[in-house]
Amino acid sequence: MYKVKSYQYSIALAVCLAVAGCKTPASEAAVTTSAPVPDSFGKTVQTQDANNNTAASAWKDYFKDQNLVDLIDIALKNNQELNITLQEIEIAKNDIRVKKGLLLPTAGLRAGAGVEKVGRYTSQGAGDASTEIKPGKEMPDPLGDFTISAYANWEVDIWKKLRNSKKAALNRYLATVEGKNFVITNLIAEVADSYYELIALDNQLEIVKQTIKLQTNALEIVKVQKQAARATELGVKKFEAEVLTSQSMEFDILQQIKETENKINFLLGRYPQEIKRTSDNNFLSLLPAVVTSGIPSQLLQNRPDVKQAELELVASKLDVKVARAEFYPSLDITAAIGVNAFKPSYLFTMPESLLYSLAGDLVAPLINRNAIKAEFASANARQLQALYNYDRTVLNAYLEVSNQLSKIENLQKGYDLKSKQVDALNTSIDVSNDLFKSARVDYFEVLMTQRDALEAKLELIDTKKEQLNAAVHVYRDLGGGWK
Repeated sequence: MYKVKSYQYSIALAVCLAVAGCKTPASEAAVTTSAPVPDSFGKTVQTQDANNNTAASAWKDYFKDQNLVDLIDIALKNNQELNITLQEIEIAKNDIRVKKGLLLPTAGLRAGAGVEKVGRYTSQGAGDASTEIKPGKEMPDPLGDFTISAYANWEVDIWKKLRNSKKAALNRYLATVEGKNFVITNLIAEVADSYYELIALDNQLEIVKQTIKLQTNALEIVKVQKQAARATELGVKKFEAEVLTSQSMEFDILQQIKETENKINFLLGRYPQEIKRTSDNNFLSLLPAVVTSGIPSQLLQNRPDVKQAELELVASKLDVKVARAEFYPSLDITAAIGVNAFKPSYLFTMPESLLYSLAGDLVAPLINRNAIKAEFASANARQLQALYNYDRTVLNAYLEVSNQLSKIENLQKGYDLKSKQVDALNTSIDVSNDLFKSARVDYFEVLMTQRDALEAKLELIDTKKEQLNAAVHVYRDLGGGWK
């Protein structure tokens, strides 16, 4: 009776210790919440309508230049960074298969052979010497050991540790898919940026050539005036220096054109070759695409980087659950069946050679759980990191769109003013040349007028390029391009 009570008390004590061992710390991420997204992007000229969002447009419909569309098509097929990202997706997909396999029993076949010689004056040796396999047939010495068996092992997922681990791997796989979409949106934008920059450089090169021709004509006039004693050598040298400066600028632009072409070829995953592009005569007449921004909350569905951060956050929360489950008891079931004998000829002698086993182990950590606590703390910290990263990504997305919408509006106003400035300076060039021929102004005013006109024309082209790029960037920032 006393032994029965002691056994019951031992069981109760073990259960209490197991319950104490299962106590886990709470997650800290629940105390931190994300700030809501504003209802609008601020005061802009663009319409903010949930049913009208530029991000919903396919990139082939958004970009009207067929040469640019062809370049983007090649980039989406050959770009090395995009291909690297596709392999990351395959890696994440295989990780799901690994986690899924852990949910299922592990089974295998085992075959073994061995020999054992024990001392005669040992308990086993003495027992073997006095044992007969059959009447009149002693145990062999040394003793062989031959086994053929099937075995299985299964960790019962009591606390959903393995299922949560699989779900975390699935969310990380989906995050890599969104990462690929984010690479696509940035790749399309980068190709378009470089393409418009290339056309702008072509136009700037043409303007510089026209300016060189104009300056050369003015130089010839100064030389003639010097011969007629109406100008000095100083004026001639000043005009010569201005021509040389413009000629040097021409070669600088040619180098920039070469580098921009090579940049596009790199994005397209190919060696340098000429980039086919639209004629540079109508660059200033190009109109940026009309942008409709929708509402800020649509960024959560349209921006791949926001969706990627959200999926990473979900995966990190599941990781915390997996780490918490390590505090709980785990149940392992093992089983085996096969044949075992000391001689191969006896292996299939039934039922004497038959072996089988079935066991279940319930194990709970009780003492020295520092490693488990540390892993839980790390998982909790990674969850907080993912939460902060999600908040930062959403905030960055909102600010990028807000900046681009404002930039589009201000660039249009600046372009209108610069166009008027260029028109005024073009007129002033003709006026200054006429006045210079009649000796009513000196060469310095002619030089300054030509220089100001050149700078204004180059700035006008830069502004047009920035307008086109802003339309590209807002399309990217709204989450367009990957669909």
